Amino acid sequence: MSGWELASAVEATIGNFWNVTRSQVYRELRTLAEARLVKPGDRGPRGRQRFVITAAGRRAFAAWIARPPGQELIRFPLLLTLFFADHLEAEQIAEFIETHRRRHEELLTRYKSMFESSDPEAPRVQTLRFGLAYQQTLLKWLDSLPWQARQRAGRSGRTARVTSSRRSTS
Repeated sequence: MSGWELASAVEATIGNFWNVTRSQVYRELRTLAEARLVKPGDRGPRGRQRFVITAAGRRAFAAWIARPPGQELIRFPLLLTLFFADHLEAEQIAEFIETHRRRHEELLTRYKSMFESSDPEAPRVQTLRFGLAYQQTLLKWLDSLPWQARQRAGRSGRTARVTSSRRSTS
């Protein structure tokens, strides 16, 4: 599998819960080749170098995956924006939230479709069940945010009580 093929496979499978950049894939393949955990294989389309996992690579993977999982890392850009929301206008925050909401509605729809065509007994489907629960919970939380209440009230002509999101810096 070439670096490009590997990055595409990661994106299509574990990419929804494990972030890997293409540059990271190429960097790691070089490191793995130096450690003889993968070896160069045949050239693929467009002359791309393919790699094959070695027996030592399979053993290293088995040892790595058998370790206890570490603490999950949260990197949630919207939460960072909301933490510093007092430096933004409420309308801008509402736009960010609405954009985020649309993206997660699309993911929920995609996950539902994937789930319907999955074997419910397959161990991998548990990651999909987590994704469904996460998207549903996130959408519910997004809808509960005060900036969303203001935006919904504005669309319906009602007045919403929302604390100003902008503080004086003087």
